[in-house]
Amino acid sequence: MVSDKTETTEEADPPPALIRQATRRDLEAIVAMLADDPLGAQREDPRRPLPQAYVDAFAEIDGDAKQHLMVVAAGDNVLGVLQLTLIPYLTYRGRRRALVEGVRIAKVARGRGLGRRLMEWAIDAARREGCHLIQLTTDKRRPAALEFYRELGFVDSHEGMKLHFDG
Repeated sequence: MVSDKTETTEEADPPPALIRQATRRDLEAIVAMLADDPLGAQREDPRRPLPQAYVDAFAEIDGDAKQHLMVVAAGDNVLGVLQLTLIPYLTYRGRRRALVEGVRIAKVARGRGLGRRLMEWAIDAARREGCHLIQLTTDKRRPAALEFYRELGFVDSHEGMKLHFDG
């Protein structure tokens, strides 16, 4: 099981930031980050109080041992988020893989290395769990994100596809 231990990262400018498991108190900040870009603004609803669907989704994620919703926080300020999912597979001789989703760093905290540290946490956690790979998708309209993941060693090895359902 992935450790819920927090890890301290020290930045030159902001106070030390912790990578820790998200709590219900973090939910509004997380949804605000997910909505704070042109793509997220089209699909997220950060109004307060949050729509119940976010609260329900958080409870489901929080109650599943294979889901790890992690934040980078400095004090009470949530500066980044990602979700790591551990997936059992029959391929690769029944080995697990890890899936990273919903990676965001708050605009005020970008360029400080927090995204790299959060992703490095996810990569290390996947290794500790015996995963044979870690995978993610990123929108092709986010060229900076594509380059960021390439710098971390991710390779564009597959073409992803999605089928969205209305409602």
